[in-house]
Amino acid sequence: MACVISAISSNSGKTLLSLLLISWLRSINKTVQTFKVGPDYLDPQQLTAVSNKACRNLDLILSSESWVIENFNHYGALTDYSFVEGVMGLFDGIGSSSKGSTAQLAKVLNLPVILIVDARGQAASLAPLIKGFREHDKELKIAGVVLNNVQTARHEKILLEVLDQIKIKSLGSLPPSKDLYLPERHLGLAPAHEILDLDIKVKKWASIARNYLDLESFRKLLLPPKSNNKIIKFLPKKESVFVHPIAIAEDEAFHFRYQETKELLEENGMPIITWKPLENEHIPKEAKGLIIPGGFPEQHAHQLSNSTISLNSIKMFSKKYPIYAECGGMMLLGRSIFDLEGREHSMTGILPFKAKKGNLKIGYREAICKNNSPIITHGSKLIGHEFHRWEIINESYNSKINRLWDIKGWGLEAKNEGFCNHLIHASWIHLHWASSPLIIENWKRSVINYA
Repeated sequence: MACVISAISSNSGKTLLSLLLISWLRSINKTVQTFKVGPDYLDPQQLTAVSNKACRNLDLILSSESWVIENFNHYGALTDYSFVEGVMGLFDGIGSSSKGSTAQLAKVLNLPVILIVDARGQAASLAPLIKGFREHDKELKIAGVVLNNVQTARHEKILLEVLDQIKIKSLGSLPPSKDLYLPERHLGLAPAHEILDLDIKVKKWASIARNYLDLESFRKLLLPPKSNNKIIKFLPKKESVFVHPIAIAEDEAFHFRYQETKELLEENGMPIITWKPLENEHIPKEAKGLIIPGGFPEQHAHQLSNSTISLNSIKMFSKKYPIYAECGGMMLLGRSIFDLEGREHSMTGILPFKAKKGNLKIGYREAICKNNSPIITHGSKLIGHEFHRWEIINESYNSKINRLWDIKGWGLEAKNEGFCNHLIHASWIHLHWASSPLIIENWKRSVINYA
């Protein structure tokens, strides 16, 4: 019943192997549901683009075990094949623990693990490395290994003999190839819309899969879960006599979002309207709420600054209707953004700060609300995720803008973060709306109150 693709460490080739398998399944006209461990946005974009089916995040920190199990079984059972791509190395979780790790999720779902290993510079040392992973947690089943960056036929022969000696099944050997290169940006893989000639790449990836992977074994390892669960109880539908459309910013600058957010809104009487700030257009007049997700506004800061119709539209909208903005979306609401070259560009000026490049901030965060916002009330607690390289400078608060919440994470002291009032929720913290019923209930109430 399906499998988990994991690795010894990050940058070993998990997403590459996932794309090869999806491309092969597409070439034989099979459908596949993919899942991604953790809060990642960029890897799922790539898997979604190639599979033509939304990749779904399974996160044991942001969501409960029951939520993860139900969603995996429901959506995984709807396609011909299914698998989960892990995060980081197999046992990497919060801090030095395995909490929230790929290994923990594999055990919760009772799935076998495939390890992809970067084999550059490896020979006999591969044996203790793999044996260590196998012996570290005997509740896990490592079903096989895919070798990446195998340099020559002789190198492959050595590595296969090593795997045979420790009785680990080889599921394929991938050579170095320019066709296997995946471009990166400052937060990881490049977003899916930056992949050029995707259809050509998919055909090449399918060919590589046929030539270098043990596809007969993968046919069995990718079989979907069996489920009779026709309804997802974590996507509650509440009948409403009102319909309140919600605009979501969605273009090359703003595209970090979970599939479930749109589904929750649709199921609760809030149909989605796509709005593209980069195209310098008004927020659709029928919209009664606005969501601005994260993304790379710093990469498009010049164009955003010149999109004066979009910026003025947000200013006017912020005086009448609820706005939810996270990470890059929050940056759009500030005074200005310094771009990748350090040039400053004006933004909406709704919130009192500027944003410039800083150190990487990454990790789960516990947030305790200090003031009400459109999605949370004073004293409420949520778990979210922080992942960005830009930071706030010249930050201030006033009578119209309040502090949002106190956040803390592993190894970090608690600190105040975010901005809010009765119409604005803006924060670095990414939230999984499906993980807490209160988010959608509070948002819906805010939308109805001001519509």
